[in-house]
Amino acid sequence: MPTTRLALTGLTCAHCADTVRAALASLPGVQAAVDYPRAEAVVQHPPDITAERLVAAVQARGYGARPLADDAGDDSAAAGLHIAIIGSGSAAFAAALQASERGARVTLVERAPVIGGTCVNVGCVPSKIMLRAAELAQLQRHNPFRGLADCEPRIDRPALLAQQQDRVAELRATKYEDILRDHPDITLRRGSARFLDATTLAIDTPDGHSERLAADRILVATGSRPHIPPVAGLADTPYWTSTEALAAETVPEHLIVLGSSIVAVELAQAWRRLGAAVTLLARHTLLYRFDPALGAGLREAFAAEGIAVREHTQAERVRHDGDRFHVQLDDGSTLESDALLVATGRRPNTDALDLPAAGVATDAHGAIVVDETLRTSAPTVWAAGDCCNLPRFVYVAAAAGTRAAINMTGGSARLDLTGLPAVIFTDPQVASAGLDPAAAARAGIAVETRRLDLDQVPRALANFETRGFVQLVASAGERRLLGAQILAPAAGEMIQTAVLAIRQGLTVADLADTLFPYLTMVEGLKLCAQTFTRDVSQLSCCAG
Repeated sequence: MPTTRLALTGLTCAHCADTVRAALASLPGVQAAVDYPRAEAVVQHPPDITAERLVAAVQARGYGARPLADDAGDDSAAAGLHIAIIGSGSAAFAAALQASERGARVTLVERAPVIGGTCVNVGCVPSKIMLRAAELAQLQRHNPFRGLADCEPRIDRPALLAQQQDRVAELRATKYEDILRDHPDITLRRGSARFLDATTLAIDTPDGHSERLAADRILVATGSRPHIPPVAGLADTPYWTSTEALAAETVPEHLIVLGSSIVAVELAQAWRRLGAAVTLLARHTLLYRFDPALGAGLREAFAAEGIAVREHTQAERVRHDGDRFHVQLDDGSTLESDALLVATGRRPNTDALDLPAAGVATDAHGAIVVDETLRTSAPTVWAAGDCCNLPRFVYVAAAAGTRAAINMTGGSARLDLTGLPAVIFTDPQVASAGLDPAAAARAGIAVETRRLDLDQVPRALANFETRGFVQLVASAGERRLLGAQILAPAAGEMIQTAVLAIRQGLTVADLADTLFPYLTMVEGLKLCAQTFTRDVSQLSCCAG
């Protein structure tokens, strides 16, 4: 009988090895031996049992597997495929690891001096560290308990920044650099890539040379960068983007923020809590892309902290006199500040790739157009992450990268965004999943909506933190859960329960009948579900 050797990933103990052996042996006529220390399996199998079927049996139990070439050099069906990936962030690494596990040889091309992309270096990780520090400073300054004395925090910004950047470097090492070192079939090449055709890249290296790289499949995972609006004079000033705002060594006296969405509101509140006066200029309303009640609730919370929010306001001209910014507004007035943060969205990093040379189509904003398999208009090119027309969340990027790799190596995977969660890490947090009432109306879906204020949630009462609400959107008639919007201190933790309910097609009656632990904030979902049929204000505190 033929023998196939498999490299295994995900084994953590001898029991895992036994599980993989049993999964392989469950196939007809298959005999398998698994070497746990070497993370390899030697499988004897009938000729009609393919390597792909063996790999699938292992993957079905939650482990990774890829065929290994035998000593005679007879490659398996998956071996020999070469995949080039432009970028080294979340989408790129997820794709590289998946493609490697499936037997492909991978080349990553990165132009930046460090790998890891936006999230770990200048996005998710440093911002959440900064936001947490700012939250603790605010709790020192003001807490809801009468028996705990408030005090003005002593903020050492350089020390906070050093700790933040140390953790960034640590995670970049453990989650990217070390992984790259441990996977010899993934190679990193430094330089800026551009297409020569649908299977060939030119790489302009840091030393000024240009090299060619041919591949069977190419994944574009180049991410995005801050969008800078065409405000007169802005380009000639030392404004901040989120990158500079997260790395600033001193706390500004007054910070003006241009923008009204996720990055703008998170950093506006963080800098306010670290000691800056903050004015936020919103072209529309706060969080205008979300349900209006979320933006209105956050605006009230900001007002309570002294953050000035000016909605329906635009900067028309910006000047810097060497010391301060002078921002002229569309109403003719002028604001002054010593720092200016531009947080007006992001744009895809696609303009230097020469995508037309590969036949890759983009939308009006320069984002690469992909289908649900992440394939572009070019049959040999896929795209994932912020560079394409997908929601710009790191978990979407990683999921897209994984599925793109499966499809580039002969598999069939789809990116399902049903119930997609979004979280804004302000205080209170903002979270949403699925449809809000306006989105349902645009889709022509009749819905019923209920809102429960946090003063009806026992844990919020116990915490003396009742600012916020839970809103559920259900289909009319059967009341199947279609969406949830939450403004609450723990909204980011609460929303995943709603995501699971949406994806599983649960009704609000199912939620209302589910046991939730008491006292928890997520119990607010159950209570809100109960409001579809009863007055929860008339229930006892832990009524089932």
